[in-house]
Order: sequence, then structure tokens, then C-alpha cells
Amino acid sequence: MGKRWSCKATAEKLFQKARQGVSALLQQDVTPHLVVILVGENPASQVYVSKKTEGCKAIGMKSTCIRLGADVSEEVLLREVQRLNEDASVHGILVQMPLPKHISTDKVIQTIDPNKDVDGFHPVNVGRLSLGQPGLIPCTPMGVMALIAESGYELKGKRAVVVGRSDIVGKPMVQLLLREHATVTVMHSRTQNPEQVCSEADLIVAAVGVPGLVKGDWIKEGAHVIDVGINEVTDTDLAAQLLDPDSRKAKKFKERGRMLYGDVHYSSAIKKAERVTPVPGGVGTLTIGQLMCNCVEAAKLILKEN
Repeated sequence: MGKRWSCKATAEKLFQKARQGVSALLQQDVTPHLVVILVGENPASQVYVSKKTEGCKAIGMKSTCIRLGADVSEEVLLREVQRLNEDASVHGILVQMPLPKHISTDKVIQTIDPNKDVDGFHPVNVGRLSLGQPGLIPCTPMGVMALIAESGYELKGKRAVVVGRSDIVGKPMVQLLLREHATVTVMHSRTQNPEQVCSEADLIVAAVGVPGLVKGDWIKEGAHVIDVGINEVTDTDLAAQLLDPDSRKAKKFKERGRMLYGDVHYSSAIKKAERVTPVPGGVGTLTIGQLMCNCVEAAKLILKEN
């Protein structure tokens, strides 16, 4: 039986690192300032934004949330982003995803000043990561790397499988693992024999958005498993497949009719793996901690330019 891989200590260290960075900037008369733009009233987005603003408050950083209606035009949103680019008091810009269908996500990302792009999604930052140059890197993959480093797990020469190929997690995750000399395989919806691919991995990072996809019999004995997925489950039959019927989670699901569940089938994975991160309360805490660090880095970049 493996262990629950807690992310709490690593998240706290990321917050402490960011807090120290804020203190150093304040001594130079710079108050780091993150602006989050929230379009519409998506409940999940509102929760994520509140966590980000709480994170800023915890480290002594200024934050502002600009709320726009779901019917805002693309032109107005892009104009707002450009205004923030030109505002010297703003060091980080984050446009909360997803956006309404009538707005091009790519256009919005490409309008953000790369040095204020704390999500690390701008093509310039993607290129910098690929070339191994300094830049702002997506928060979740960086948080995962911090967790691995904190645990003392040696990646050099290890076989790593990244489940998912998104621009937000999968692709940057591959780049960061390659930097540490892991042998990396990407598994996606067209991968043949996914069970076989995963079974050869020393490390699995699951980030595909399919509840319970990675099962215990896909995992080799002693592997390390990081579950990035966070999915809302409301289907009773699916919940029955994911949960042990007598577990506390099963009882809670019966009461509430909903739950959050990762991409890893936790109860079977923990029987094979050395360690598995939990969902919720796992990688999500690292993402917020790393976002705080990215905000500090963005402020440093702008200070250096000026």
C-alpha cells in the first residue's frame, strides 16, 4: 500500500518564497500588483479567482479583480488588456479561462505583455520554455516540479509518462521533465495500448480531464503518481465506479450528489504506487503558490527593464 503524497509542505514553501520576494520588492519601493480579469459569472471561475486574490493577500501583494459581463465584446476585452499592459503599476495580468465562445482565447493571450503573462501562456513564453531561456512558465507544471524536487525524487534517467497534451499542463510538463533528464512519453486520446504505456512509467503525471482514467492495474509497483485532474462528478453510476461503497467519500456523494475527482482512480492506484497526490487538496494548492511566485518574477522583470 502506497502513501498519500501531500502537497501542503511544498505549497507552503512556494508561498514563503513569494512572500520573501514581495518583501524584497517593497524595499525597492515596488508593490507587486496582479490584475485578474473575470468575464461572466462561471461559478468555478469565481472560486478560482477568489483563491488567487486570497493568495495575494496572504503574501502582502496587491490584487485587483476586473469583472466584465459575459456579453462583453472581444474588442473591449482586448482594449482592457492593452490598457493594463501600459499601466506601470500593474506587474501581472491574468485573464481567467474559459472565456465566452465569441471571444478568441488565442487573441487575448497574445495581447498580454509576455513579461506580465503570469500564466505563462503567451507564445513568447512558450518559446522561451522550449529553448530553455528564462521566462514565465505555466503555474501547474512548475508546481509539480517543485513537489518532485521537494520530495527528493531523482528524475534523471527515469521513465515519465504525461497523460494529456494540453498547452496549459501537458506540453510544458514534458519540457520541464526533459530539462531534468527524464525519458518522457506523452499519452493522449489516440495512444494505442495506454495501459502498457503507463505500466512502464516510474512517474505518471495525469492531466487529461477524465475522472479515474488511470487505474491501479495501469501502474507498476512503486511508481510515483501526480494527479493534476480535477473533475466534477454528478453521475451516480460513474461515482459508483470511482468510490468504494463504504468509504466516507461515497457517503458524502450520496448526501450532496456531486464530488470532485481526479484523473487517477485513487483507491486502486494507492495499492500499487509508492505515492499518489490527492484530489482535491493536492496539485491545486501548488498552482496557486506558483502563481504567487510568477507574479513576483513578473515584477522583477519589469523592474529590470525600467
